[in-house]
Amino acid sequence: MEEKTNFTVVDENGIEVECEVLFTFDSEETNKSYIVYTDNTTDEEGNTKVYASIFNPKDEKTELTPIETDREWKIIETILETIQEENDKENN
Repeated sequence: MEEKTNFTVVDENGIEVECEVLFTFDSEETNKSYIVYTDNTTDEEGNTKVYASIFNPKDEKTELTPIETDREWKIIETILETIQEENDKENN
């Protein structure tokens, strides 16, 4: 069983929120590292909310940077779709 990695972020209201790392990856296309995570809340349809940010894995104090380009979001969406398809295959 994989060990879960958690971290705390402070939201726009100054409230600490516990988040769980789903996965990290490096993109050769953008030369950046990304972190995909959840606060384990759900949307109106019951789907778990997932977030993504840019980060530097070499920094001792990890700072999350917003993703600002459509191209970067497309890379992340493609990875999430692939993971979802693989999970669907395993569960059928």
